[in-house]
Amino acid sequence: MKILVLGGTKFVGLHIVEVALSRGHDITLFNRGQTNPDMFPDVEKITGDRRGDLDVLKGRNWDAVIDPSNVPLQVRASIELLADVADHYTFVSSVGAYGGVGDAQLDENWKLAELADESLEEVVDFGGQKALCEKIVQDVMPGRTLIYRPGLIVGPNDPTDRFTYWVRRVKTGGMVLAPGYPERPQQIIDVRD
Repeated sequence: MKILVLGGTKFVGLHIVEVALSRGHDITLFNRGQTNPDMFPDVEKITGDRRGDLDVLKGRNWDAVIDPSNVPLQVRASIELLADVADHYTFVSSVGAYGGVGDAQLDENWKLAELADESLEEVVDFGGQKALCEKIVQDVMPGRTLIYRPGLIVGPNDPTDRFTYWVRRVKTGGMVLAPGYPERPQQIIDVRD
């Protein structure tokens, strides 16, 4: 398959690219060339910025696109340009896209967060922005999309240290102050999975 990965050189994206390459897929990366630019030296790289420099993608065709963004304006611009040149669009969302969860036991049919402002360029409401991105993806390419809503993604190259901190802290022993409620389940996914 010919796959266009938007980003692809940081955390989730780089693991997606590694797996795709190991399975023999033909990968093209589209990013600004700023994060790990020397990674994947044998992969085609197209340098551009989703904030308005998408013309370099015109005239190409892909079997699939993988998009991990959380900026609705960028997702709309990308998918509108790629809808006629890609067969399938995978959007990496988040369980954060669910709205009003609280302590509820939810499934894939739970209502999504609502956000009307598509013009946000910065992450102001992560869950609301992911939910709006999902809506855009499904509206522009109905029937040709996959929306993936993982829980907390952890593992090698995680720039946040949001999981490994706790592993190191528990290892040191003694009392550990931890957030949340012990009875509330957590969904943690290793990025390599």
